Amino acid sequence: MRRFRGFVVKEFYHIFRDYRTLLILFGMPAIQLMLFGYVLTNEIKDAKIVIYDPSRDVVTRKISDKILSSGYFVLERNLVSVAEIEPAFKQGDVKLALIYEPGFAGKLEKTGKAHIQIIGDASDPNTANMLVNYASGIISNYLVSMNSKKVPLQIIPEVRMMYNGELKGVYMFVPGLMAMLLMLISALMTSLSITKEKELGTMELLLVSPMRPSQIIIGKVFPYVFLAFIDACIILVLGKLVFGMPLLGSVFLLLLESFLYICMALSLGILISNITNSQQVAMMISLVALMLPTILLSGFIFPVENMPGIMQVLCHLMPPKYYIIIIKSIMLQGNGIEYVWNETLILIGFTALFLALSIKKFKVRLA
Repeated sequence: MRRFRGFVVKEFYHIFRDYRTLLILFGMPAIQLMLFGYVLTNEIKDAKIVIYDPSRDVVTRKISDKILSSGYFVLERNLVSVAEIEPAFKQGDVKLALIYEPGFAGKLEKTGKAHIQIIGDASDPNTANMLVNYASGIISNYLVSMNSKKVPLQIIPEVRMMYNGELKGVYMFVPGLMAMLLMLISALMTSLSITKEKELGTMELLLVSPMRPSQIIIGKVFPYVFLAFIDACIILVLGKLVFGMPLLGSVFLLLLESFLYICMALSLGILISNITNSQQVAMMISLVALMLPTILLSGFIFPVENMPGIMQVLCHLMPPKYYIIIIKSIMLQGNGIEYVWNETLILIGFTALFLALSIKKFKVRLA
């Protein structure tokens, strides 16, 4: 019994001396609890909206004030014409538009009825549906307060969903799944390349070769670029034929952006393979450290605007976030490069950064 107790104590010592084991035992549960606790929420807050109010009377101002003071909405700007609504949505930040009919208060007083149009960006159908319901509920509550003092009045909301009138969930899931699958496939394939050389003992052949580190890295990435690009084409074709995803924008631009995203993911995989010594560790990092952030922090399922400030900062460090914005902008809204140039430059920056770090780390290991 004493020997068994001593053996158990020794195991405790081994665990407490290994910081990596302690990190898995205590750090990972705490990090995941905080991550899921902040991210997994259906609450909507600070959604950007635009308002077109041609009458600007007392009633429309009160309704707008109630909507903006609810905590769910933030005014992006007041529009001067209805023609500005679609460009506002295409910029990507605006989630909802409110349009009052002309002479709103006068019609409400004379006829007892007035109309307000609520337009949502249904490229994210769940968020759009929730925002429309919140806005409609606030208008209904205001109408109740008015009817308690006067004769019954009616404010009739007319709901319209842009880019996804049927609120199909597939319009949200196909772009997100495409970003996740390409990230995992590309990063996983390349993360195993150099670690495989290390485990098989063939790294010495690379060390004595006349090629520079940059040539070795690019040579390893080159075949996977085309294989992953074929995967991207297959996903796009299946999304179109099987799930009915629209493709309103340029096919060439979409393929070019997908090619850029694949290069970024492949460069990240090379970086992972350079900082790990075994295929098992490289695979774990590729699957765990890339899949969860892609699902949770890219805006794939949970809107970034709902998260706390520190989580939003982390979201901006997730390359899939920008690729999902690009896909939705091209496929659902039919936008061109003038609307996605910023996200494109960010992906180029990530690609250059990961390649530079890979080359630098590879040089250190060759020294």
